[in-house]
Amino acid sequence: MADKLRNQQELERLQAKYIGTGHPDTSSWEWRTNIQRDTYASIVGHRPLLTYISLAENEPLTKTRAQLIRKMIQPCGPPPPRED
Repeated sequence: MADKLRNQQELERLQAKYIGTGHPDTSSWEWRTNIQRDTYASIVGHRPLLTYISLAENEPLTKTRAQLIRKMIQPCGPPPPRED
């Protein structure tokens, strides 16, 4: 029983520390948005990945970087209407 409680406390601590880990009330749209933003941030932060994508798209490095940063605003489109 103590292990189960410890695991639950550890999960709650991680969910409080890292927003992208989700919780029971996280919608699928929020989860997908977090995943997309993490992916774009990783690509922008790793120069070789950014170079690879800009080369594949035949675009300048700075333009590709700016496009990825702009995509981070709403990567999965506008949020769905909320049901109260």
